[in-house]
Amino acid sequence: MKAKSIKGVSTEEIQSALQESMNDGFNPTLAIALVSIKQDINAICKLLDDAGIAIFGATTNGGFIDDALEPGSAAILLLDMSPDYFTILSEDYPNKNYREVAAGMATKTLERFAHPSFLIAGSNMETDAEQLLFGFEDVVGKNVNIHGCMAGDDFSFKEQFVFTTNKKTSRGIVMLAFDEDKIKLRGRAICGWKAVGTVRTVTKSEGNHVFTVDDLPVLDLTAKYGGLSIKDDGSFSIEVAAQFPLQLQRESGDPVMRPGLMIDWADHSFYCSGAVPQGSKVRFSLPPDFDVIEKVIEGCEDLKANEIPEAEALIIFSCAGRFISLGPLINEEINGMSKVWNVPMAGMFSNAELARATGGNLEMHNLTACVVAIKEK
Repeated sequence: MKAKSIKGVSTEEIQSALQESMNDGFNPTLAIALVSIKQDINAICKLLDDAGIAIFGATTNGGFIDDALEPGSAAILLLDMSPDYFTILSEDYPNKNYREVAAGMATKTLERFAHPSFLIAGSNMETDAEQLLFGFEDVVGKNVNIHGCMAGDDFSFKEQFVFTTNKKTSRGIVMLAFDEDKIKLRGRAICGWKAVGTVRTVTKSEGNHVFTVDDLPVLDLTAKYGGLSIKDDGSFSIEVAAQFPLQLQRESGDPVMRPGLMIDWADHSFYCSGAVPQGSKVRFSLPPDFDVIEKVIEGCEDLKANEIPEAEALIIFSCAGRFISLGPLINEEINGMSKVWNVPMAGMFSNAELARATGGNLEMHNLTACVVAIKEK
């Protein structure tokens, strides 16, 4: 299998880059298209389809194929993989029946591949992404090999899309399944945010809505810990999400990040990126420093050493919160991850990352970098 990555800030640039990539006889059959909401997605899909290239696509909070980040661009990983080795499905979930929809897609995949692995992307911020993961787990088994993300929309947090050749949906899922007997796919979700302070108890919550921790309003406790002033001006939540997230403790595996993304000012509660069960244990996080980047790169090096020494292509789903928190240092993180394998890469800043926590269960993550390496067997 051969891979190349291209990018552009217009359909014309993408068309030119695609043509240039094929001048040496390269004949891609699959595109992982990570595209700004500002781009003409329909035109890009037609361009790829006319070239005979199948599409797994999601809108982003920024895409990249190297450490040069261009706002509003499209980043596309092209693979010349045999069409017999992969399949793409897309479904809507207007009734919020996430687990049922995902299970149906997994069932269809098993009709084609005995041992599948998956990349998935979902759209709409109301989506309970963990239910999507559990749907695949229900059908394929507890050890299903699956990674993915929730689509972005250039930080507007209004409407996101996933898409394939003839379908684009703002409330649905796109799935790329590989035949694991032919394609090796290995990934790692790495955060790096350090926990600080004592373990605390969530004393009141409903799903992803956290009201109190240690019987105090979660917003007040977070502000006190972070030395932040509370202003009802809509700016506080991004500070909470990016700088002082909760870390949900697990009995096994690494903690899972649960930043507060939307505040209920009536009672100083907030909505997190994923479920925070009442009675669960949490800790606060330190603001990130360079150690966060080092931990991510070390995680990639460990993945290479122990699971996939050689790769032919790389995909990175990195949380939009990392872009906000790390600022210009995010370039060093992306470059460091890419250099571990030094193969063609495409990546995006996502609204959430979907993967198995290190040593733990399938989870929806935030403030996390999810790296996926691919190689034909």
